[in-house]
Amino acid sequence: MANVRDLKKDINYVLGDIIEAVYVWEYTNTDKDTTESEAIIDEAIVTFDELIAKVNSKNVENKKAHFKTVKAELEERGRALIGKINNL
Repeated sequence: MANVRDLKKDINYVLGDIIEAVYVWEYTNTDKDTTESEAIIDEAIVTFDELIAKVNSKNVENKKAHFKTVKAELEERGRALIGKINNL
């Protein structure tokens, strides 16, 4: 398992890339409504805050298992956000 710093970087990079993809979509589709895309950005920011809070949580018994679940949740929520971008 990677260390905490690498997990935080992964969270930052994945969700940052998702937000960037939404901005690219908005830039290339200026004629479409951006309400849904803004909701995706807001959801990505909320996801970032929640995952970082879970990583920083100090009262965890088995850190290795906890970080594995956080990484799995990042993958799951990231794929869901990417699916929403693809449906725009």
